[in-house]
Amino acid sequence: MKTFDVAIVGGGLIGGSVALELAQAHLRVAVFDQAEPGQEASWAGAGILSPAPENAASIAMAPLAKASMALYPQFVENVEEISGQNVGFRPKGTLQALFSRDAAHELSTVIALHHGLGLKAEPIRADDARELEPALNPEIEAAVLRPEEASVDNRALTQAVLFAARKSGAEIFAGRKATSIWRTGERCVGLIFDAGEKVSAKWTVIAAGSFSAQIAGVGMFAPVKPAKGQMAALRSDEVQIERVLWSDKIYLVPRNDGRILAGATVEYVGFDKHVTASGLEQLLSGALELAPGLASARVEETWAGLRPASPDHLPILGPADLEGLLIATGHFRSGIMLAPVTARLIREWVTESRVSIDCERFSPMRFADARREATA
Repeated sequence: MKTFDVAIVGGGLIGGSVALELAQAHLRVAVFDQAEPGQEASWAGAGILSPAPENAASIAMAPLAKASMALYPQFVENVEEISGQNVGFRPKGTLQALFSRDAAHELSTVIALHHGLGLKAEPIRADDARELEPALNPEIEAAVLRPEEASVDNRALTQAVLFAARKSGAEIFAGRKATSIWRTGERCVGLIFDAGEKVSAKWTVIAAGSFSAQIAGVGMFAPVKPAKGQMAALRSDEVQIERVLWSDKIYLVPRNDGRILAGATVEYVGFDKHVTASGLEQLLSGALELAPGLASARVEETWAGLRPASPDHLPILGPADLEGLLIATGHFRSGIMLAPVTARLIREWVTESRVSIDCERFSPMRFADARREATA
C-alpha cells in the first residue's frame, strides 16, 4: 500500500495548484484523477481573473478573491519558470459595458460597490470606452474600467501547473477513481478506490470539483452539484479585443492566439455536457450585442463544462471535523481566480495548522452542522 503525506482527489487547476504548493514545501504528494487530469472545469473555463462580485451573494468572497489576485503574478511566474511553458497571462483589465437607459445610476452603483470593497474601478464615457475598445457596440451608454483585472489561458495554465507539480516531486495518477475516504474512527487516513485499493495519507484533500460529493463520506461537508456552462470560441479578421469585455449578458475574453471566447451559460442539468442550440443562441446573441462586428466571425470551437456549485455559491475551503480531511471545492465560477489562494491556504493548514486569511465563512462545517441539526 502506498503512503503519502498528502493525497489529493482531483487533478484540475485547484488540485494541481495545491500539489505544486505542497511539493515545494517538500511534502510527499499524490494527485488522483478519475479521468485525465485537467480536462474538466479547468479546461472548460474562460480564465477571467476578477475579484469583483457578480451579485450580492458573492460579496462575501471579495476579500478572498482580492488575496488571490494579489498572488497571481508570482503564481504565474513560478509556474512558468518551473514548467518552461507560457500560460497566456494578460493583465490588461476588464471593460464593463452598460446598455441600460438608467446607466448613470447603474454606473454610480457599480463604482460605489467596487470602491467599498477596495477594488479599482473607473467610470468611462461611452465614447472613451469605444476609443479603448473600438469593437464595442456604439449603443452602449457608459462603461466601467476595472484596470487591475486580468485573464489567463486556463487550459495552458492547468497543464503547466500539473507539469510543474510533477517536476517538483508530486506524483499524478490518471484514471484512478476515489470512491470513498478511508476513515478510522474520527480520522481520515486516506482514500479507497473503485477496485478496493487503499492509499494511506496523513492529509486527504478533496478537490474533485463537481464530482466531490460523489465520494462516500464527503457529501455532508461538500454538497456540491454541477453547474453547466456552455462556451464558444470565435475568430475574426476584423475584430480585435485587448481587454475582457463584460455585459450583463455575456463576457468576451481575448486569447493571445487571436481567438475570442464567449461565455457562459449557467444551467443545472446534472452532469450533461452537451452543447445546445439554445445555449449557443444565448452566447452568440449576447456577443453580437456587445461587439456587433463579430457577426462575420468564424465559430472555431464550442464546448461545455461543469462548475462545482455549493448551496450558497461560495467556496468550500478548510478542515472538516474529521481529522486529516481538508476540502477545497465549490469554487463555482471562480475556480481559476481562486487557485493561488486556495493552494496557499491548504498548504498553511497542512504545515502550520493555521491560516493567514480568515476563511471561517467558507468552512465545510457550515453544511455538516446544518445537516446534523436538521436530523437531530
